[in-house]
Amino acid sequence: MSDVDDERFHLVLTAGGRPVMRGWRGKQPTAEHQYLSCIGSWGSIDDARVVLTERTDDGERVLASWPEGS
Repeated sequence: MSDVDDERFHLVLTAGGRPVMRGWRGKQPTAEHQYLSCIGSWGSIDDARVVLTERTDDGERVLASWPEGS
């Protein structure tokens, strides 16, 4: 049996303030790869924003957001 929580890492891509894609990943390397892939694919779109969070016992914490400071 796996100890991986399939809904631990949450990735959200928005463009123009609207959600374009969201998904849950169970492993951090997979989530980080998807995060970077979204930036590569959508980074040239005006108002694109990518946020990667981790679900914790206390809620969610932001691991990374692009563009920086967003």
